[in-house]
Amino acid sequence: MSATILEGPKVAEAISEDVMRRVQALRGQGVVPQLAIMRVGERPDDLSYERGACKRAEVTGVAVKKLVFDEGVTTDELVACVEAVNADDSVHGLLILRPLPTHVDEERVCNALATYKDVDACNERSLGAIFTGANVGFAPCTAQACIEILDHYGIEVAGKRAVVIGRSLVIGRPLSMLLLERNATVTIAHSRTVELERLAREADIVVACVGRAAMIGKPHASAGQTLIDVGINVTEDGTLVGDIAFDDVVDVVDAVTPVPRGVGSVTTSVLCKHVVQAAEAML
Repeated sequence: MSATILEGPKVAEAISEDVMRRVQALRGQGVVPQLAIMRVGERPDDLSYERGACKRAEVTGVAVKKLVFDEGVTTDELVACVEAVNADDSVHGLLILRPLPTHVDEERVCNALATYKDVDACNERSLGAIFTGANVGFAPCTAQACIEILDHYGIEVAGKRAVVIGRSLVIGRPLSMLLLERNATVTIAHSRTVELERLAREADIVVACVGRAAMIGKPHASAGQTLIDVGINVTEDGTLVGDIAFDDVVDVVDAVTPVPRGVGSVTTSVLCKHVVQAAEAML
């Protein structure tokens, strides 16, 4: 029996509908929720994400302000821009497209951002709050998107064994904390984990976010599982694929996200949701 396909666009639409209702309520109180996007240069992946964020913001009614700099920008100039955003009550969230150029002190730029406007958890205080359980700031949008998918499709997390394959501060580690907060029993694995296949097979929920095309396949899968694929990889022929070999597992597991039209399609909706939450908190 083929797995249930956990389609991201359906989740994104549901989140967007909720966001639109909340935007209307805010506008009724004279508040226009606004996202600022900081971009340095013209990296194709940055431009692609910016376009997606702007499109979703337009749908939901969130205003967008673009802060674009050339590649030669200095750390001081970016920090000054962040501090100006902190002081601007009309801007409720700032998305800093990363990585920044190597000559820029990215840590300093991100840590200059006020936590209550850090809608993608780029600074140390936001990330620290996720690990301590403090009710401050926001989770990274992609990590939160995984949780939104599980919630939308009614997949129970409490008491389940979850294996997160990937240990980045952007997805793997914060997502592990979000699952732990939902009372899952969480194991963080990675590309060098011994007996990874066995570990993954024994899990109820597997999240692949290691950044290697089709790394997770049939030997890692078992009946009854839910697989969440966060990977975005481009093959030599230009095909977009995830970290999970979809065709190898779809007839084995209970549910799986596709790539594309999976986690990535939910991320910008979560971003807009965070901006609205930030605007509501400032009332």
